Amino acid sequence: MAKIGIIIGSLRKGSFNRKVAETILPMFKGDLEADIIEIADLEMYNQDLDDESTPTQAWTNFREKVKTYDGIVFVTPEYNRSIPAVIKNAIDVGSRPYGANVWDGKPAAVITASTGAIGGFGSNHILRQSLVFVNMPTLQQPEAYLGHIDSSITEDGKIDQRTSDYLQGIVDSYIKFFKQLTK
Repeated sequence: MAKIGIIIGSLRKGSFNRKVAETILPMFKGDLEADIIEIADLEMYNQDLDDESTPTQAWTNFREKVKTYDGIVFVTPEYNRSIPAVIKNAIDVGSRPYGANVWDGKPAAVITASTGAIGGFGSNHILRQSLVFVNMPTLQQPEAYLGHIDSSITEDGKIDQRTSDYLQGIVDSYIKFFKQLTK
């Protein structure tokens, strides 16, 4: 059974991106299982702690957890035309110390959701730059930008069917990509 981790770039309780992540969780079936990797408790990365062999317990737990996953899907908003600090911090914590990059070679996908019209375009591409550096092959097509995500929420707080169908296509493409890379 292959494991896919989903990392959410928003800490907000009512996060639209968390709703997207919860929508795609059951889309991983058969020989794949997915769950959310929480990043809220990760202290900001400080290389001195790794240099002194005193990483925080949250960093150690996170690094060990990420090692158990075969692929990663990032679901994130855009903050000021960039990625949220929490998602960049998670990437930094997982890529260190030098030579112990837990992201190395794990197939990735990026889904961005925003209340704005361009659906987190800037965040999507900036995140991809970091993923190149940590050696995560990333799904290129289809690209996943969910603009006006607030209009895709039903009265019961779920993602609507049209958007769920779109997300199923993204997940299906990622699964195909993942399996090609992990044969």
